Amino acid sequence: MPSVAATIADTLVLQGTSHVFCVPGESYLAVLDALHDVRDRLALITCRHEAAAANMAEAYGKLNGRPGVAMVTRGPGATHASIGVHTAFQDSTPMLLFVGDVGTDMIGREAFQEVDYRRMFGALAKGVFVLDRADRAHEIVASAYALSLSGRPGPVVIALPEDILAQPAQAAVAARIAPPQASPDASAIAALANLLDAAERPLLWLGGPGWTAADVAAVQSFAESAGLPVVTSWRRKDRFDNTHPGYAGELGLGSNPKLVERAASADLIIALGTRLGEVASQGYTLPAVPTPAQSLVHIHPDADTLARVRRPALAIQSSIRLACAALRELGFAIDGSRWTDWTRAARADYAAWTQPTNVVNGVNMADVIGHLDTVLGADTIYCNGAGNFAGWLHRFHHHRRIGTQLAPTSGAMGYGVPAGIAAKLLQPEREVVVLAGDGDFLMSGNELITAARYGANVIFIVVDNAQYGTIRMHQARDYPGRQSGTALVNPDFAAYARSFGCYGEAVDRTEDFPAALTRARESGTPALIAIKTDPREISPGRRLDDAV
Repeated sequence: MPSVAATIADTLVLQGTSHVFCVPGESYLAVLDALHDVRDRLALITCRHEAAAANMAEAYGKLNGRPGVAMVTRGPGATHASIGVHTAFQDSTPMLLFVGDVGTDMIGREAFQEVDYRRMFGALAKGVFVLDRADRAHEIVASAYALSLSGRPGPVVIALPEDILAQPAQAAVAARIAPPQASPDASAIAALANLLDAAERPLLWLGGPGWTAADVAAVQSFAESAGLPVVTSWRRKDRFDNTHPGYAGELGLGSNPKLVERAASADLIIALGTRLGEVASQGYTLPAVPTPAQSLVHIHPDADTLARVRRPALAIQSSIRLACAALRELGFAIDGSRWTDWTRAARADYAAWTQPTNVVNGVNMADVIGHLDTVLGADTIYCNGAGNFAGWLHRFHHHRRIGTQLAPTSGAMGYGVPAGIAAKLLQPEREVVVLAGDGDFLMSGNELITAARYGANVIFIVVDNAQYGTIRMHQARDYPGRQSGTALVNPDFAAYARSFGCYGEAVDRTEDFPAALTRARESGTPALIAIKTDPREISPGRRLDDAV
């Protein structure tokens, strides 16, 4: 019979897991040993911080659609990893976090590094399992895997008491674990058709997890047939081709004010996949809570999400795949000629909004993003963490394909670097660009050594304005002339990158960026370009007069 540790490793292999991200710990040595036996089928990536390992697993889940896997030790390892769990929860990303634990003979005594993981992760994870029965190890791991994928996907934590791991267990569950998929019934689609027939200013709003290229193609067919303007939720821009004449922009932080006005004046919103959270819905005002001003059709895989916050005119529980297929067929029956001008105007607003803005001093990030958009292929993956620097990427880059945006809707700093490394390891044939602010970057910049070790040749672009920019912006608004706690002293980022064996270069003029990008792409190693921007150029089209 296999050991519990071997059953865990075999389950991951049988479920198609290609990478596990870890910081090793003595509490799960038996699992590390079991992974050695499957090293020809599963790559073990050793990270330098548990937060990075968890973020890599979260990025894997976003790209792959199957749970990303991280492994950490008990106590400090688990608490460090909790940020990635929180991001996976808010972003609805399938993920498994295995946590080495104290032995069953020590539980409840506050043993060395002991934590009650059911209490700790109870509000952060979709579920928490303690694998304390060797005879049920195969069942528990399979159940955790299934829970992570079902309904609204999310993170599941599995605590591994160390004295259980070497005990004999049943063989791993071999059947591929796939979630059941709810399908929209004919009466719901008929009701949606009636709402469209009565609409004058409809809007199709896309977001959430679980999308494939086939889903995007199906929903694009629906939008084209029905003549609908399409918007995407914050940091979900790759759910629709941004160059399409029906695309109207992104609703979230820093949205086009004209788009917000347009959404508010819509008489019908069809929200597909998005849970319409705080950021996307402009603080739960669009659509309003609990009763929207518009007719709201909310389509989502999870029944609890549909009923929790708002009372839609029509709630449809459905998987993304089956909803997109049903909408594609519906589109042929819809006459959208009466809102043609509405759709064209929405696109015109987007085109105007994405014209490059100017800066008074320093590198113009609008031009930098424009150059990336022109030079790099449509399949390039763009990653970022949190900060005002991301406003340039979100506003000026046009995503054209699904799976090209990795960004935390949870607003977590430090996400971009590990996400980019995971993306490059998972899909090495694609170019990967990480855009990071200076504060954001140094929360996970030590993982450059992980990129160098495993040959993940990501291009890291660090926007250096010597401050925590988002907080500085809010500070200038609420306490003008009183900068406190937001100034930063930074290293030489290019030299920092070179110390890890990466290519490093600094740019302080806009016109120097194209050549620097060429050198970075041709370096044959992970590459970092540090861009010096004026701290007063806080976001696209906005300048702080009191910045120092």
